[in-house]
Amino acid sequence: MSGETNFLIELSVLYRNVQKYFDKILQEFDIGSGQLLFLLCVYEQQGITMQDVTRISEVDKGTTTKSIQRLIEQNYIDVVVDENDRRVKRLYPTSRASAIMPKIYEYRVNLRKQLGKQMDFETFEKLLKLVGDNARDMSHTDYETIRIGGIQKLTLLDYPEKVASTIFTSGCNFKCPFCHNKELVFVPENANLLDPDETLRYLNGRKGKIDGVCISGGEPLIQENLIPYMREIHQLGYRVKLDTNGYESKKLAQALLSGYVDYVAMDIKNCKKRYGETIGLNEEYINLDMIDESIRLLAKGKVDYEFRTTICKELHTLDDLLEIAKWLPKESKWYLQQYEESDDVIQKGFTSYSAKEMKTFQKELLKIKPNVYLRGIREV
Repeated sequence: MSGETNFLIELSVLYRNVQKYFDKILQEFDIGSGQLLFLLCVYEQQGITMQDVTRISEVDKGTTTKSIQRLIEQNYIDVVVDENDRRVKRLYPTSRASAIMPKIYEYRVNLRKQLGKQMDFETFEKLLKLVGDNARDMSHTDYETIRIGGIQKLTLLDYPEKVASTIFTSGCNFKCPFCHNKELVFVPENANLLDPDETLRYLNGRKGKIDGVCISGGEPLIQENLIPYMREIHQLGYRVKLDTNGYESKKLAQALLSGYVDYVAMDIKNCKKRYGETIGLNEEYINLDMIDESIRLLAKGKVDYEFRTTICKELHTLDDLLEIAKWLPKESKWYLQQYEESDDVIQKGFTSYSAKEMKTFQKELLKIKPNVYLRGIREV
């Protein structure tokens, strides 16, 4: 029909011809249209990080890194380590970049004139901005705000009888002084968090090489969009194990009902009377009913589960462990783990029981509770 347009064709024509235009005129600077976007980002927001460039441009991290690296090699961009946090690298235009930018802006003005023939181009730009915002809404994922502090690409220990990867979420509602993941508890202001989509792309590429994915932390259940994220992992064909301290009992219930959790490992920090001391919080702010509810939820047997307790001399005695044994469902699996000092522990100075002492604990506990196991036992 006369006057009809094909939206997708016109969109493709616009994109490809703008690309050709810049590829041609930027030859004198030995850069292409693909690099121009990143050069403009750095020039107009000096001191920006690579992560922010990726977020603003909505280009995948691999492409961003490759393009920025090329601009660095061409002496158009400098990388400067942040003076307040040496883990953060900031990007700045070089004098060579500053010298060519007036010409680039001139080319951009000429492009606008060419595209804006016989029309109000300013109105078009406003409408284009609106279309872009609508497009961003289309690509919005309900798990994109999940905070991921790290990934262990291969583990034979974290998921029973599975070859797995472990995803570490950032942030925790406990402050256990003997915790060995302090940067996942006290999250640095400039923490280098991972893009959830990037982790999913990695897992997609590991199909056939790993069987499951552990979601650990920190405390995963404080993440608002954990269930949608686990859904994506489950839909890739993986079994999902959730590590939790059990304090978010309502969210645990939701996770179990979702069908996206196949195994739960719940930490039991200590007997009730020493819980506050062990998790680094004042007793008046703790509601142990939440822990009780999580124990009851798991005991219903909807998914396979285990309880586990990391033991150190300063916080756990045999009497404390006997109290825990009476607290837990009699037939449930309970793993005793030996404390291990590390540079990443929140508070140094805790000590481990020997392998012999751990075996003695197990022997005594088995008198009142079957299915007590030792894990990660070594001589100290």
